[in-house]
Amino acid sequence: MSPPSDLRPYLRTLDAETLADLLHAQAERDPELRHSLELRAATQSGDVSEAHRLLDTAVSDGNVEYTAKVGAVLDTLRRMLDAGSRADLAPLARRTVDDISAMYEQAGDHPGDLGDRLDRAVEIYARACTARPPDPEKLADWILEVEFDGPGRPVIDLAEFATALGEPGLRRIKSTVDDVLAASGPGHRRDVAERLQEQLAEVLGDVDGLVAILSAKPPRVDVSLKIVRVLRAAGRHSEAIAHAARALTPHKHLQPPHQPPPPQEPEADDDVSRRRKEFDERPGRETYTALREAATDAGKWPVQRRAALARLRELAADGVERADELARVLIEDGRPDEAWRACVRFEASPQVRLDLAELRSAEHPAETIPVFRAAVDELIERKDPQSYQEAARRLKLLRTLHKRAGTPDEFTAYVGTLVETHKRKTRLITEIRAARIALPKAVTSPRAAR
Repeated sequence: MSPPSDLRPYLRTLDAETLADLLHAQAERDPELRHSLELRAATQSGDVSEAHRLLDTAVSDGNVEYTAKVGAVLDTLRRMLDAGSRADLAPLARRTVDDISAMYEQAGDHPGDLGDRLDRAVEIYARACTARPPDPEKLADWILEVEFDGPGRPVIDLAEFATALGEPGLRRIKSTVDDVLAASGPGHRRDVAERLQEQLAEVLGDVDGLVAILSAKPPRVDVSLKIVRVLRAAGRHSEAIAHAARALTPHKHLQPPHQPPPPQEPEADDDVSRRRKEFDERPGRETYTALREAATDAGKWPVQRRAALARLRELAADGVERADELARVLIEDGRPDEAWRACVRFEASPQVRLDLAELRSAEHPAETIPVFRAAVDELIERKDPQSYQEAARRLKLLRTLHKRAGTPDEFTAYVGTLVETHKRKTRLITEIRAARIALPKAVTSPRAAR
């Protein structure tokens, strides 16, 4: 079979309008292409808040077309990073990682290669953090939460985040890892801590520590080769040669015999079991809180939390009331990021979204801008003086958020469009002017404002 012909020479002969029609027709048939083009149009001038809104749309679609749409979001982030965008892309990149991770935990991987999208998202987030480093200790806390409390994926490579973490972030991770290794027996948390301990030694350049960690592992060829590479990279060639010689003469009798895992004791009929039963019978905020208190005291909360939240997420799909309850549970749980994602995925009420946006606006300005814009639109539609005054107050907040997000020009364009749309609402224009928000020249004169 002959390879398909290259159509680019022919396409170059077509005029722009014909190409636009062809591309538009194909986009109507291809959801991923359409979403990618929408994102390109929205982010062409650095409109990061619009990219957040489009990500809301992708998430609210559920599993249907989700993988394709989130892939388009990742393509846009990569393109903006490659172009050296001046916007702070780290919040959007992190949100994408968290969204995909939550979907992965809820539904598991499916034919859409969600796991591959998640790995790409982590890589892009690392790049965004390097370009515009966030608070290093908060980044460290996020990594620790993903590793110790997440669904097992993504697996973070500390080397990718080392620059953004810096000494404060790496020190925070090391402190937690040391505590877990000192307190935990065999299990998931210890496995994670041992892997992070090895990565920390590599990132910090602790050659002796890394060699000691690797030497404590069961003898394997790949481990021995890594020790040799580490020693050679450190310029310790004689030690590398000696280790390689020992590795070529293995002593099987020195290998520890296989130890069966210790028997698991049956779970006692304790307070945790009773609270779990109550939650299963009446899943909600009250029974979740009781389960959290009992499981935290017993040191069993991470496992119980994961199962309980999975149940609440199932119920959240039943309607706005259940979605609001899930969001409030997560807020009370001290997890506003998860609450935000729940609001988006399960279409919580506008009031709950607004409440969360108020909590998150200081640290996540670009992400919350679409929520406040929607609130402004809703206030204006009420058509009464008090609502116009409140809308002007929200506009002042939006101006601040755009400034923090590094997109002040976007706010200017937004206000221009808003004023043009509502130029006949003279009381609204008066309130906006009273809030000392710059208006387009077309409405700055008293005559135009009548």
